[in-house]
Amino acid sequence: MSRVKRGTHRRDRRRRVLKLTRGYRGMRGKLYRHAMQALDRALSYAYRDRRTRKRDFRRLWITRISAASRERGLPYAQFAHGLNLAQVGVNRKQLAELAVHDPGAFECLVDRARGALQAGASPG
Repeated sequence: MSRVKRGTHRRDRRRRVLKLTRGYRGMRGKLYRHAMQALDRALSYAYRDRRTRKRDFRRLWITRISAASRERGLPYAQFAHGLNLAQVGVNRKQLAELAVHDPGAFECLVDRARGALQAGASPG
């Protein structure tokens, strides 16, 4: 059987891992075995939290919209339903931005939703 020397491949892999874990505390940034374990965990958390961040932002936007619409006397669920009836196609991110930075425009949207709810509730 022929002999296999793994010098460059092993060294390159080790350098890549240690470069990615530079700045980690203690052995996790210095020793290959500990660095590999730390890197595996860090990359799995990064993958998971890229998806979690989307959920967190959606919750934040809904909270902001809910607070702003409640101040104007319309709960979030009714506000969202009213916008749907009025066929206003503004997403939650933009609604939250309006609620925080442009209260006048948000007030107009609340009035529009309220009007659509009243028009939808009236018979005929």
